[in-house]
Amino acid sequence: MAFKKITITSIEGLTVGHKVDEKAKTGCTALLAPKRVKAACFNPGFAPGSRETDLLNPKNSFAAIHGLCLAGGSAFGLAAAGGVVRFLRENGFGLDLDVIKIPLVPAAVIFDYPLNLSQGTLPDELMGYQAAQAASSSPVRSGPFGVGYSARSGKLGGLDGSSPSGLGSFGLEVNKVKMAALAAVNPFGSVIDPLTGKVLSGFKIGRGQKGQIAPREKIFQTLLSYAQDEPGPTNTVLIILATDAFLSPLDLHRLAIMASAGIARSIYPAFTPYDGDFVFALTTDDSPAKNIDLTWLGALAQDVVSQAIVNSVPK
Repeated sequence: MAFKKITITSIEGLTVGHKVDEKAKTGCTALLAPKRVKAACFNPGFAPGSRETDLLNPKNSFAAIHGLCLAGGSAFGLAAAGGVVRFLRENGFGLDLDVIKIPLVPAAVIFDYPLNLSQGTLPDELMGYQAAQAASSSPVRSGPFGVGYSARSGKLGGLDGSSPSGLGSFGLEVNKVKMAALAAVNPFGSVIDPLTGKVLSGFKIGRGQKGQIAPREKIFQTLLSYAQDEPGPTNTVLIILATDAFLSPLDLHRLAIMASAGIARSIYPAFTPYDGDFVFALTTDDSPAKNIDLTWLGALAQDVVSQAIVNSVPK
């Protein structure tokens, strides 16, 4: 079986752009699907920050979108989606209701404070618009880009005891099916390579630059004695999973649920009460492959999501 590595923009009709404010240490990422694609979502985290995600329930009338926005700034960053909407509207894209076209752009956010200390400069409509303007079909890079600019992992040790992560990208083309993921990685837990068990980024023994990243066993021991006040909803992993496989709205929702297992493979601990994890799944429905088994597709999704998270760690 031949595997070809791709990124999410290898799926025809999808483009990605970023905008960061280096002074304010925050940013956002826009994925555009101007021709409208089928979409679903799943929220395995317990502290989400999101917009228009009820739209993606398969029981509803319009489980399809024209774009997605991921941003820093916590709840304030949801404003960035308005800029993506404005860009799409100005360019003639949206749900055609005769009198007006309305672009459908769900969004989700990460908490990138206190690195973002300039609270007057937060991801806003202008930043979302600029991210949409920058969207292209160029291969998506992994690292401190867009929403992942100030992302960190291992918040068990507080900000000083955490390590840099970022925005991860990975995809595969196999059996005439394309699937790829973007991962904004800002979790309470640590990033672990599921193939080797090595902790790549996260909770550190000792603070600051001299701290050593704790192995899995030390993370568990620290959790046993974890007694500080609840840190609140300050952590999140956001996933955009895209494919060209033909799927019903219900099966696409099921795919989002299956894909969330990729988070648990590469984040330890995953889905804590302090994480607002979200998985968006979308499809362009234009793969030449027919009658694709959902179990096989879900297994591929878990691999792709897991590797995108691993790739978020700066090399």
